[in-house]
Amino acid sequence: MPGADEALAILQRGTVEVIGLDALRQKLEAHRVLRVKAGFDPTAPDLHLGHVVLLQKLRQFQQLGHKVLFIIGDFTAMIGDPTGKSATRKPLSREEVVANADTYREQVFRVLDPDATEVVFNSTWLTDLGAEGMVRLASRHTVARMLERDDFSRRYKAHQPIAIHEFLYPLIQGYDSVALRADVELGGTDQKFNLLVGRQLQEDAGQAPQAVITLPILEGLHGVQKMSKSLDNYVGITEAPEEMFGKLMSISDDLMWRYFELLSDRPADEIDALRASVVADGVNPRDIKVQLAHELVGRFRGADAADGAQQAFAARFQRKEIPADLPEQVLELAQEAEPTLAQVLKAAGLVASTSEALRMVAQGAVKVDGERAVDGRATVAHGEARLLQVGKRRIARVRVA
Repeated sequence: MPGADEALAILQRGTVEVIGLDALRQKLEAHRVLRVKAGFDPTAPDLHLGHVVLLQKLRQFQQLGHKVLFIIGDFTAMIGDPTGKSATRKPLSREEVVANADTYREQVFRVLDPDATEVVFNSTWLTDLGAEGMVRLASRHTVARMLERDDFSRRYKAHQPIAIHEFLYPLIQGYDSVALRADVELGGTDQKFNLLVGRQLQEDAGQAPQAVITLPILEGLHGVQKMSKSLDNYVGITEAPEEMFGKLMSISDDLMWRYFELLSDRPADEIDALRASVVADGVNPRDIKVQLAHELVGRFRGADAADGAQQAFAARFQRKEIPADLPEQVLELAQEAEPTLAQVLKAAGLVASTSEALRMVAQGAVKVDGERAVDGRATVAHGEARLLQVGKRRIARVRVA
């Protein structure tokens, strides 16, 4: 294992805060294998790049010789994490949780070293806690302290309902740290309250409190809200290479540097040099973005797939070519009248609604057979094939049946 100073320099890169830094230094100086915990509630079936920010930090701990406790929150997912929510979340069924957990377990080893990872389910100890144990756990915290949480405080002041079981969530997450005797816990900045509860419960149980490391929240593709599958602003780590590449190329030039900082394996000085090349040498940011997309697609889908995705992107968007193998969709639409272009765009899945289609046409963002469309209410004849494009990335070849 490297020395404590060297290890801390690696571990603190890209973090927001380290709570219990001196104690963490002492643990590192003792040259013992640390138990590093992070929990993921399987509320959606796939991991995305927002999860990777934390997974990479776990991987760094592994590279330094430590053990990762990857907690699949199958028990907590049935409650629903209230963090950042303005309303009570709908709990998932046991069947939904199990199905999502299976995909998490498969996908996590695209980042983590399986030999240095212990995958655990928090239902293992929380189910055994029972009603009496849950009551005793609830006695360790006060309502006043819970209402110090920003999201609970906002909802309370706005007279929005807070279900009692939501107060249990931070306690249950904190109890995970007690059950696993964690030395370190990682989480996003929005999880800080929950992570600190873990420290408190460990002290109450006579354990040394875990160090807490908070990490930045990765913004989604639009650069505003955090990356989330429910907001459709995500890049899944198992998506098709061309889809991943195209999504990464769609982010803004400013957001590109945020992705470099939080996701790239490149040294910080190399990223600084790339930024300087844009500012001082006039390098096109798009060319730098290609490097980012290639790196990330290559990490999760392989070098050959990254090369192919880059070539396909260049053919489709830089040389304005449409892939020859683009399949044709046959749209079964009512025969009584010819559908409008807006209706065809919606039926092809290129827009969410006809109103969005009309808006995109008005903005000049729709092409039909390579020509810019000017009237979303124009009709499309039955039996005719059309090549439709919305924006830069949404393309479909369709025939109206």
